[in-house]
Amino acid sequence: LPAGLSQWFPALEVLDVSGTGLTEMGTELLSLPCLHTLLAKNNRLGGPGSLPKGLEQAPLARSLRVLNLSGNRFSEVPPALLQLRGLRSLSLGGNRLHGIPPDIQELHSLEFLYLGGNFITAIPPELAKLPSLRYLVLCDNKIQSIPPQLAQLHSLRSLSLHNNLLTYLPREILNLVHLDELSLRGNPLVVRFVRDLTYNPPSLQELAGRTIKTRNIPYTASDLPESLVRYLSLASNCPNPKCGGVYFDSCVRQIKFVDFCGKYRLPLMHYLCSPECSSPFSSASQSSTSQSESDSEDEASVAAHRMQKVLLG
Repeated sequence: LPAGLSQWFPALEVLDVSGTGLTEMGTELLSLPCLHTLLAKNNRLGGPGSLPKGLEQAPLARSLRVLNLSGNRFSEVPPALLQLRGLRSLSLGGNRLHGIPPDIQELHSLEFLYLGGNFITAIPPELAKLPSLRYLVLCDNKIQSIPPQLAQLHSLRSLSLHNNLLTYLPREILNLVHLDELSLRGNPLVVRFVRDLTYNPPSLQELAGRTIKTRNIPYTASDLPESLVRYLSLASNCPNPKCGGVYFDSCVRQIKFVDFCGKYRLPLMHYLCSPECSSPFSSASQSSTSQSESDSEDEASVAAHRMQKVLLG
């Protein structure tokens, strides 16, 4: 950045230095107390010294609201950016990021987060601690699963996950009742709905525990060792309403279609107590229809008008 910038424009509010070949932004940036929008897209930032030291202590840390560093060479989110507590919009798309730091949760004012076009493989649960987040873009990465904690983003209106490696969505995603846009095209769950019916037989301990729970055999803490009492408290109910069984460690993973707000049909992960429970049944969310209960891959074409927006974007 040119020397004397703060002297020439002390009240500068918006600075756009995109596409200028920048490899670093100097300390002049720290002396702009009124700057609220900084656009530095399509440069060569990302190496050591790309951002000025002391950024988190500068007036800029309090005034900056919009920061766009897309199209650069960052391999990680610079720690200094996580100290910009007034930030409402952060764009780091088209960089070389391999992960999202858990400290992203410190950006409590963040409403828009764009991390598309990177090499991100996982989403940290801490991302769900952004109470103001309305738009989350994670498309064109290598994400394989969505943490169920993401359902805590109650302000979320748009979620872009297209062109990743997702094979299913956690059923907690149904809690995002205010979501207007959900893009999933280009994921394996769209191309081919995956089922994993691999089933490891339950242990003798689990079989005994299932019997106790399903037959309501009475016991007290003095009857059994503390470890067994704790084990019995971990029983999960099979979601098949015709079963009534429980499971502990041994279960069957299965994809089921579930209606989302009456608008879309989503493939969600279910856990069943045995392969015999893999026949069609009603979802525990009580929002499934008979169409959304089929295991057949041909069912992907049923009610296509409700799937088009969520699957094809």
